Amino acid sequence: MKVNIHRIDKALPLPKYETEGSFAFDFLAREITTIKPKEIGLVPGNVILKCPQNMALLILPRSSTPRKKSLVFPHSIGLIDQDYCGKEDEILIQVYNISEKDVVVERGERIAQGLFVQTQKIEFEEVEDLEHPSRGGFGSTDK
Repeated sequence: MKVNIHRIDKALPLPKYETEGSFAFDFLAREITTIKPKEIGLVPGNVILKCPQNMALLILPRSSTPRKKSLVFPHSIGLIDQDYCGKEDEILIQVYNISEKDVVVERGERIAQGLFVQTQKIEFEEVEDLEHPSRGGFGSTDK
């Protein structure tokens, strides 16, 4: 499947899958970005892309980023909708610095990964009862 993509800085490579078995591709930081301790920062991801019909793009943290950079995603994952593809819609990677010192993300550094997922719009049909027994709340399967 082909996806339309626009690189802001053409000196940086297009995103790519690092291995034959990879399902996610890496986003590279477009510019040096400093994130202050205990603050949220936005790292420019260098691309604008158009999700194919019935697909969305998940922005996921790389597993090594918290350990190597002390950066985590404050929102767990990011979601790029099909209509987020205008001229100013560069994908920004939102990160939170969990350390006590400034963290610098270097230009060209792999900062996040993207995963395309199949989507489908649904219609809600309101009912009075779902006719299913309650399971309980968080951790209910641990009983």
